[in-house]
Amino acid sequence: MNAAQVMNLGRLLKHTAQLFPDLPGLIQGDQSWSWSQIDQRVDALVAALRAQGVRKGDKILLQSRNNLPMFESCWAAFRLGCVWVPTNFRLTPPEVAYLGASSGASVMICESAFPEHVAAVRDASEALRLVISVGGDLVDALGYESLVAQHLGERPEAEVVAADDPLWYFYTSGTTGRPKAGILTHGQMAFVVTNHLADLIPGTSEQDCSIVVAPLSHGAGIHALLNVARGAASVLLPSEKLDPEVFWQLVEKHRVSNLFTVPTIVKILVEHPAVDQYDHSSLRYMIYAGAPMYRADQKLALQKLGKVMVQYFGLGEVTGCITVLPPSMHSADDANPDANIGSCGRPRTGMEVAILNDQLQPVKTGEIGEICCRGPAVFAGYHNNPEATDKALRGGWFHTGDLGRLDERGLLYITGRESDMYISGGSNVYPREVEEVLLTHPGVAEVAIVGMPDPKWGEIGVAVVVRRDPSLTAEQLLSHLEGRSARYRWPREVFFWDALPKSGYGKIVKKDIKTLLIERGEIQPLPT
Repeated sequence: MNAAQVMNLGRLLKHTAQLFPDLPGLIQGDQSWSWSQIDQRVDALVAALRAQGVRKGDKILLQSRNNLPMFESCWAAFRLGCVWVPTNFRLTPPEVAYLGASSGASVMICESAFPEHVAAVRDASEALRLVISVGGDLVDALGYESLVAQHLGERPEAEVVAADDPLWYFYTSGTTGRPKAGILTHGQMAFVVTNHLADLIPGTSEQDCSIVVAPLSHGAGIHALLNVARGAASVLLPSEKLDPEVFWQLVEKHRVSNLFTVPTIVKILVEHPAVDQYDHSSLRYMIYAGAPMYRADQKLALQKLGKVMVQYFGLGEVTGCITVLPPSMHSADDANPDANIGSCGRPRTGMEVAILNDQLQPVKTGEIGEICCRGPAVFAGYHNNPEATDKALRGGWFHTGDLGRLDERGLLYITGRESDMYISGGSNVYPREVEEVLLTHPGVAEVAIVGMPDPKWGEIGVAVVVRRDPSLTAEQLLSHLEGRSARYRWPREVFFWDALPKSGYGKIVKKDIKTLLIERGEIQPLPT
């Protein structure tokens, strides 16, 4: 790709600010910032960082809750030709120290509420040389607002970039080990933003409005890029705690039309009585991704909200860009062929999806194998981790680590993670299929099934259930499986917990469930 084919992604904000200077770009509580204000502040931050010696290719680490500086900082990093390295603010100081050291970040922008995180990064990384404090003072740090004020009015040029120049280290959530930094590039992300606009929120304009319910460090941050590109305002929640009633109040007040979220949050929002007390008729696209959504939860969301649900499947390494199930392919009616029950949709525009076996050959239609994809949305590899890169991209495909099948129409069905599958008595068991059935029981709120070692069967399925009905018994659950699931798939043990462990991204973490089962003494580990 030649230089004339690449645009610095930071120009998306500039274009919107020129088109719609006085329209609101970001709203939080009673405060609102117009596109021109945000653009001028980003320019000032670019000038300030350059004055501090920050140069193209430098890494900028972010530790902050959702706020104006968090929203602005990515655009400054892009324009500088730097790499934005956002953390999930819920991570502990040692976890953030690892991200800072492994990324080689020389700059850290940190909300003043997290002094321990700064100290941890300083201890772990020799590269860190500049700390910028947001919202208060930190030791040996410059003030974010002071830097912006000093350089307001300056209009620095954005760096010229190449297609493969990195702009974002998108850290995996680390549910199966140390987080890895997926390298997202200017060329890749130009495709991804365009693709998301076409496939997820088509027709979005400056008349639209988005609401942010997840950390801007990951999927919600990608979604924010789309709204900036079209001039649609983003509404931030008043605090990091999700209050469903406040959420629905804001949807009504700002006529919110789109949002990105995860199935666990959709479930919380539509099960809360406030969903029926506020006007959400403005909502056009409720996008859910990041984890499978159970049919029972999907049906309730459709019944409460109408045809606004958009599912996409994808990992950070492909920036969510593998398949999409648009509103027209959803239905709350199980008998309706448009319901596409269990499917996560069709391949994304410009992307190819395949189900491959261990020899990297496509399997027959309907057979289960590893879900792989290729196309312009695939990342450039993992930062400083060639072995993981080679493994993820072997054979010219990105390997998701998820198992699934394609039907004759090319729709994708996920059967589970490779790591979730267990072998009991010689038979492969995919827990998701049984979890789906158990969730149709009215007494079940949440369920996870994990494979645990067993001296007789090799592995057995263990179900951990969060009850709606405190009187629900294991026997009732198993009888609910009768005729709905083959017996070899049934869990052999059932435990009732008050809650399931989740990651900072709202995903149920099955490795933590396995650990807790042993720690609680509910399952005895096999002798080694």
